[in-house]
Formats: sequence, structure tokens, C-alpha cells
Amino acid sequence: MYRYLFLMLMPLWAVAQNAAFTVTAEPGEYTIEQALQKARLARLQGEKGTPVIELQAGTYRLSQPVILRPEDNGTRIVALGDVRLSGGVAIDNWRKEGRLWVADVPLWNGRPLEFRQLWVNGRKAIRARDVADFEQMHRILSVDKSKEIIYVPRQAVAKISNLKSQISNLELVLHEMWCIANLRVKSISVQGDSAALTFHQPESHVHFMHPWPSPMVTPDGKHNSAFYLTGAKELLDEPGEWWLDAKEQKLYYIPLPDEDMLTAEVVAPALETLLMAEGTPDEPVKDITLEGITFEHSTWLRPGIKGHAPLQAGMYMIEAYKIRPQISRPNGDHKLDNQGWVGRPGAAVIINSATNLRFEGCTFRHTASTALDYHRFIDGGAVDHCTFTDIGGTAILAGSFGPEGHEAHLPYHPTDQREICTRLTISNNRIDDAANEDWGCLGIGAGFVRGIRIEHNTISNVSYTGISIGWGWNRQPCVMADNVIRRNYIHHYARHMYDTAGIYTLGAQPDSFIEENVVDSICSPSYVHDPEHWFYLYTDEGSSGITVRRNWTPSEKYLQNAVGPGNVWEDNGPQVSDSIKQNAGLQAGF
Repeated sequence: MYRYLFLMLMPLWAVAQNAAFTVTAEPGEYTIEQALQKARLARLQGEKGTPVIELQAGTYRLSQPVILRPEDNGTRIVALGDVRLSGGVAIDNWRKEGRLWVADVPLWNGRPLEFRQLWVNGRKAIRARDVADFEQMHRILSVDKSKEIIYVPRQAVAKISNLKSQISNLELVLHEMWCIANLRVKSISVQGDSAALTFHQPESHVHFMHPWPSPMVTPDGKHNSAFYLTGAKELLDEPGEWWLDAKEQKLYYIPLPDEDMLTAEVVAPALETLLMAEGTPDEPVKDITLEGITFEHSTWLRPGIKGHAPLQAGMYMIEAYKIRPQISRPNGDHKLDNQGWVGRPGAAVIINSATNLRFEGCTFRHTASTALDYHRFIDGGAVDHCTFTDIGGTAILAGSFGPEGHEAHLPYHPTDQREICTRLTISNNRIDDAANEDWGCLGIGAGFVRGIRIEHNTISNVSYTGISIGWGWNRQPCVMADNVIRRNYIHHYARHMYDTAGIYTLGAQPDSFIEENVVDSICSPSYVHDPEHWFYLYTDEGSSGITVRRNWTPSEKYLQNAVGPGNVWEDNGPQVSDSIKQNAGLQAGF
């Protein structure tokens, strides 16, 4: 299965680097790991040159992440043909029971398999919910934060209100301007024309303690927060929907008219992370390139275990609460009205402690949460000419948003500055259909970053914001600086959420530039709380030292909210030269 192919003829650059040696891997559960180990052993035995891991075409179904280590430094991992790293499990042997089809869910690694996504013939199926069209979502009636109760119309729970045995499987997915909350329903109590819903811990306590984002209630009720219900078998009533009976390990599905369940390819995600790069600050993973690989079928179970109450950009709250009276802050920042600490969602690919780690021509698809995450101790590297589609959370996430012990409103100054994500390049990527599971996520999200370049990407069909950069809500300088967002094309964003923009910033970022981008075609969902609160370009709290120039937008619908000093706005809007529109987005040859 494995062989060394010592190349006789090499380019001059390779000869100068003592040529290369090649190890191949064929599809299998541990074959990539074994190929990496073969290359490491060869080096220990004195083999010179650059290792090349060649992956033969096929699907590599993983039971644990592939891990890149400092021992792999300098390696190229190359796909020969259609190579797929999958964290999914095939589900077959379907049988018909009335309108429904049912299959037994296999054990995975010796344990019952739970999942929140399902793909049928490569299409993401719908987890059973109460509305087929989100435009038909109900709106909440009122909120009692002290008792941790949300009141909804009785009609919204008519199918499930008397089925106490099913309450533990039910979730309320609540729209809150720039985030959604996944709240697991604990009880339903019908009272006249309304129903009182309570929720499980810990998400109930966190959700009702924090002030922002919050369930929205207006005097006339017309723009109250919308919601949908999901997770109960009684909601399984439309073709294309599925429901998992986790206790009995049975999967139920209603096929679409053109689907034959006897031949359909059905995949459930089982593995959260498919690949990791794990070095140390002193010995990073270095100079590794991955080419042409597809990463698919990753899971993320936390919302079904602990709920999901995000602060922003998919970062979920661990603890948060109001401050009354508000506390004045220095440097002209808004008064502090809350404190919060956040965690980071899971990702299909996670990079930590890495220098110049590159993804070229790769595909990321069918992920439950973040697709690709460059997190801590990042220096250089690139994501170039990759495709991201059907992404549950953020497509590309870069930089720390603060460790879990760091209060979210504080500027970040780690003692070891190497922790900051620096000099990463994200260019010529196509991102389409991102944040389709957690609507408050992004096309590209960057937190505490420095010297990052986001250029020539095309981003479309994103539930919230196209590109978001910065964190902290304050104007005090910290580690962020020298960031560039240039010549990107963002369209059809804000499919579900508002208080949004094509490009959005937070915090002080001296010597940073947003220039020659094209932002167009915002979506207009009817269920948002404030239909006018959207923008093409948006510098939010504390944004400082940022030059915004020569960006094409259909109109000058921009917001500068509680910004700091040093921002420059020049020549933005529909009058910008046509060459800006022609040069934005993917460059020729994608």
C-alpha cells in the first residue's frame, strides 16, 4: 500500500533543496497517519529532502483527526484526483414504514451516534422543524427574564404541547438581530392563547442573564423576535426532512420525489475535527502545504448538549450578565453595561502554533460549524484558491477572540505576542452558502489579528456578515494593526440576520485598509427585528485607525457607530470607477 518513489528528475529548486521523496497513501481509516509516520521515520533514518505525501483518489473515512506535527515540517500533502477526508458515517438498509423511511443508526467507535445534520445524495437534508419556509416563522409574544420564560402563540406548539415525553428533544431556535440562540425546551405550559416555554441549563441561565443580543419585543408586537421549533418527531411532516430517535438509534426520513432510499447515499457526521495542526510556540508546525483535498462531513454537538447562546460571530457565551448602573470607561468608549466570557465553536480543520501552513485549491463542504480555523500562535500561511460551500458556521476563522478567561470587552495584550495570528493571507477563495446552521456566523471572521490580508475573495449567500474583522468593542490600541481587506466581492449576504454589513469592523486597528471592495445585493428577510438596520460598510464600536476608500456600493448606506479616532473615509459609493467592479472578487484562472 505504501512505497517510496525517489524522483529521478526534479525541478532545479527541488534539487537545491536536496530533492524530494514521496510516500503514497490509499483510502483507508489511518492511511494518511501511517504515511506521515513513514515520512517521519525516513527522516530519522537519514533521508534527505522534502517529503511529499501523495493521496490516491477516494474517500478517507476518519475516526480521529489527522494531526500535523513539527516532525512533519516542510511536507507537501497532495491529492491525486478526487480525495475526500470525511468525518461521516454511511447509513443504509432503509425500509419503508408508511410515509416514512427508517434506518438503524450504527454505533460509531463503540458508542451511540448522535448528529444534528444529515446529507442525502450530497444535499443537506432538513432537520424536522415546524415551518418549511422561514418566512412563515412565528414571533414570540413576551419574555420574563426573571423566571426564564418565553411566551409564544399557542398555535406554534399545537403539535407538541401535550407530548411531555418529547419535550427533551425539542429546541427553540430564536432570532435575535445578529445572533440566533438554540434553547432546549424543558417544559411547555399552555395558558389561553399563549404557551410558556422554559429551557434546560446551562443555556437558560446564560441566555436570560445577558443583555445583548436579546429576545426582541416591540410595543405593537409586529417586529418581535421570530423563532422556529425543531427536534421533535411530530414536526416531521415535509419531504426532505429527517428526525433522529437518539434513544432507539433509529433515523426517520421523508424522501423527496426524486429520491430512492434503496440506492441513496446518506451520510451523518460523526467526527468534529478532521485535521489539526498542533505545534508549540517554540516549535511550530512549519512550511506545510495541503493541495487539492476535500474536507467534508464534520459534526458539532454542543448546541444539543449545552444549548447555544452566542455573543457575536458564533462565539458562544460561557458567562454573561448586566451591569447596573453602567460604568464609565476611559478613552470615550461606551459605558460598560455588561460583562461576558466566550467560547469558540468547533471546526472541521484547526490550526494552532503554525508558521507558513498553506491550503491551496482545497474544498471545504458539509460542515456543522466552522470549516477552517487558524487560531493561536499563527505566523504567515495562506488559504488560496479554495472553495467553501454548505458551511454550518463561519467558512474561514482567523485569530483569537480572547481566551475563555478574557472578558470580551477588554483590549487583548497577551504577554507572548506570538500568540496573535499575524501575516495570514486569505485570497481568491469562493465562499457560498455559509452560516446555514448558526445564522450569526460569517463568510470570513477575524478577531485579534495583525497584518492579515483578505483579498480577491467572492462571498455569497451568507446568513449574516460577509467579512468581519476585529474584536473588543473599545478604541484602546491592542494587538490589532496593519490589516488589509481589498478587492473582495460580497453579495447576497444577510440572508437571515440584520445589524449587519458586507464588511464590518470592531476595535482599534491602526494602519488598516478596507479598499476597492464591491458590496452588493443584500437580502431582505421579512422576519428581522429592524428591517432598516443594515449596511454595506459598518465600522462599529471602537473602530479606529482604519482607512475606508474606493469601495463600490449601490448607495452610501454606511454606519460609523461609536468609533474611535483616525478613521478615513474616501470616495466610496456608486460613483467609484468601473475598474473597481471589474477587479474585485476572484482573479482570472480560479
